[in-house]
Amino acid sequence: MAVEVLSPITGNVWKIVKLVGDEVEEYETIMIMESMKMEIPVESPQNGKIKELRVKEGDSVIEEDIVVILE
Repeated sequence: MAVEVLSPITGNVWKIVKLVGDEVEEYETIMIMESMKMEIPVESPQNGKIKELRVKEGDSVIEEDIVVILE
């Protein structure tokens, strides 16, 4: 079953740490967001595999946008 990972803040995608196909563990950082010069990690809500990245570095997102799909 696919799991949607949401952006915790409105900001920019500063750095993507994991790529499609990578295995992640619960609470592992997938990407780092930047807002007002603060870096906020986007963490995996559970163990899984990255099925889709819906953003790329430099993209702007708003809070609760879907940024990653896990399987």
